[in-house]
Amino acid sequence: MIKIGNKVPKLSGTLADGGALKLADSQGKWTVLYFYPKDNTTGCTREAQDFRDLFPKFERRGAQVIGVSRDSAKSHTNFAEKHSLPFPLIADTDEKWCKAFGVIHEKTLYGRKFMGVVRSTFLIDPDGKLAKEWRGVKVPGHAQAVLDSIPAK
Repeated sequence: MIKIGNKVPKLSGTLADGGALKLADSQGKWTVLYFYPKDNTTGCTREAQDFRDLFPKFERRGAQVIGVSRDSAKSHTNFAEKHSLPFPLIADTDEKWCKAFGVIHEKTLYGRKFMGVVRSTFLIDPDGKLAKEWRGVKVPGHAQAVLDSIPAK
């Protein structure tokens, strides 16, 4: 698992449009990498909308936002269009990104145990090092807290 101050791995992922995004291409700017369980669920939708609504402020601070879940590119396309998301979503169907950041853990829902994505956000500095992390995120106020942790330009 990646630790604060360490370089993040050189991951590549599939975008909603079928293109690819390389995390290494993000160097030189702040990167907000947020992991969420599932497209079009209540909490995940609210979180995406919060990042969307604050997106211009992230841009003014020289930061990009990237969402990651295990959903398919097609699911991401529908989710992004439905909610007018201005940032890319990674379809981590092989769980490469989730495993690299250690966000898959056992969860329990209605007494049933399963392996799922724990809502988490990582702030990567312009040098490609992990600057801050939030694990077990509660959605209300989270996007603003992430924005507040990025230095103003």
